[in-house]
Amino acid sequence: MNWLPSPEEWGVIALSLKVSLVAVAAMLPIAFGLSWLLARRRFPGRLLLEAIVYLPLVVPPVVTGWLLLLLFGANGPIGRWLGDWFGVTLLFRWTGAALAAAIMALPLMVRAMRLSIEAIDRRLEDAARTLGASGWRLFRTISLPLALPGILAGAMLGFARSIGEFGATITFVSDIPGETRTLPIAIYAALQVPGGEAMVSRFAVISVLLSLGALLLSELMARRFTHGRVVHVL
Repeated sequence: MNWLPSPEEWGVIALSLKVSLVAVAAMLPIAFGLSWLLARRRFPGRLLLEAIVYLPLVVPPVVTGWLLLLLFGANGPIGRWLGDWFGVTLLFRWTGAALAAAIMALPLMVRAMRLSIEAIDRRLEDAARTLGASGWRLFRTISLPLALPGILAGAMLGFARSIGEFGATITFVSDIPGETRTLPIAIYAALQVPGGEAMVSRFAVISVLLSLGALLLSELMARRFTHGRVVHVL
């Protein structure tokens, strides 16, 4: 069996990496904001917000893709607004695949970041506050560095989840070679073709290696930024 991907298969890998990186980069500030809100604030509707954030973990991914189709499709409220005002369409585009991957990665990113924020020793923040540190300086010099292991782990975990995203993506943006065919969709397509076992094996190994690498890197980063102390946020 030839284990070297063909030029077409390299295109699938490159597209998957682009979709996953864009998904994580776009969702990172949103995930951190939600994590901070859920970890530090008490407000009416907090439980409902928490349930909505974690909902993609428990509902079938196809349902998430269908909801994205209703909202961001050509006739959806958000999709129509984006098209009319900005000429942007997400349907059947790689950007739509990135959106689906970002939504599916959000709960795992929030979980890792939230655990890290909740683990911050509030006495350190109180001490800095009594010494005259402003809110922004306190956040920049105390809170953010202490939460950094969870942020990094959340980003890597979101990347790993994005690489493996299938159900929501294929429901929302379909399978279009060169545009939305990411690794999981390519594996599914190859399974439908006689003699596609070799391609399936190559894509499966690459998917496992990318996801495993992201998970290991998240742990290594967490240990480095905590001076060797073991901090598990996954």
